[in-house]
Amino acid sequence: MKTKVYIQLPISLVLIYLGIVALGLQSCNDTCEEVYTYTMLEPVYRTAKEIRATTVTVETPRDLVDPGKIYFKQPYIFINEKNKGIHVINNSNNRNPQNVAFLNIPGNVDIAVRGNVLYADSYIDLLAIDISDPQSAEVLNRVEDAFAKGFQYNTENDSYIVSLEPVEYTDVYSCEEAPILPGRPTEEDNVFVDPVVDEDFDFIGGDDSVEASPIQPGNNSPNIGVGGSLARFTLYAGHLYVVTQSNLQSYSLKEPSLPTLVNDLQVGWNIETVFPFEGHLLIGSQTGMFIYNLDEPALPNFVSQFQHVRSCDPVVAEGNYAYVTLRSGTFCQGFTNQLDVLDISDLYNPLLVATYPMTNPAGLGIDDGILFICDGNDGLKIYNAEDPETISQNQIAHFPEVNSYDVIPYNNTLFLIGEDGFYQYRYDDENIVLLSQILVTP
Repeated sequence: MKTKVYIQLPISLVLIYLGIVALGLQSCNDTCEEVYTYTMLEPVYRTAKEIRATTVTVETPRDLVDPGKIYFKQPYIFINEKNKGIHVINNSNNRNPQNVAFLNIPGNVDIAVRGNVLYADSYIDLLAIDISDPQSAEVLNRVEDAFAKGFQYNTENDSYIVSLEPVEYTDVYSCEEAPILPGRPTEEDNVFVDPVVDEDFDFIGGDDSVEASPIQPGNNSPNIGVGGSLARFTLYAGHLYVVTQSNLQSYSLKEPSLPTLVNDLQVGWNIETVFPFEGHLLIGSQTGMFIYNLDEPALPNFVSQFQHVRSCDPVVAEGNYAYVTLRSGTFCQGFTNQLDVLDISDLYNPLLVATYPMTNPAGLGIDDGILFICDGNDGLKIYNAEDPETISQNQIAHFPEVNSYDVIPYNNTLFLIGEDGFYQYRYDDENIVLLSQILVTP
């Protein structure tokens, strides 16, 4: 049998207790707060004077931290450090490459080399740099405002937006006043997620997505270098070609140290890459591929266009075929991940031959029928592409651990750049051997 026990409290204690509870509840309501942390991209401004005030310098070697594009000009590999400058790698021994210098070039993304002159962007300007001895490089000339149209200009402070930097904010609101912020949960949500900053975002005028272009038949000269499929710079017949967001610029290199603009042609919108091919330029945009002939190198002439769904699309070509990768999840805003193979035997009428699903492909390269594809988190994929209609059935090798974004296949050596660093492979038919690597420093 259970016994109930009652304790009689004096009325004064009961009143005190109830008062404390009431005050406690009121205090909770008064101090209830919600804390919101979110990330936004904030513009970084620089005036033209500030951009040009920073002298291009040669420094001691730096570790790779955030590598961008690669360019090969015997015996050197030039590796872009995004918006910072260029790592100079002596590749005389490709099994033991030596990091010998760093060219400090603010706002640099793209590279091309002709003879002993390196052409590089520095935000809104084009630079010509003497690299006869890369460890004593010096600026020969600066073409001012070459790319100014590609940068948003702020008239209020007479400056350009040169980059977007992620900035974290923390706001504190009372429970009753907290607004609905971007990414803030609604009543139906039970979790708060920060807005995502797209790591592949490339600011206008500079890009994760653009590089100098490869040597091809008709452009095969030991005097010029070779780059990857994400090119905005390329060289042909004594001219430097640069694609901006909407235009194709042609610079005469009659005087190599003094690139001179001879033509500025509007091509379309959201232009991304340029690739030289048998006296033509294959220009990749977010909506298709444009073909221009270079019968008159100073005056590129439109030949044809192949359209596709909106997506990023580097392009390379060999023989009668062009290879285009389309990828999603970037500023291109597309949702397609695939490899398209185009018949370009008639450059006036490019035709789609085959399409192959991919994971998230970026850069690619082709050499003597061997196709190399950088497929995002799914790694490097290598195919025998002799039969364009059976490529997926003829995979030679797969390196899923190598998160790469561009390659240069050249003379049986594959130069690869990715999130983890720079790799070199030897390829011969179906034999792929790792030669060396320079890893990113965390």
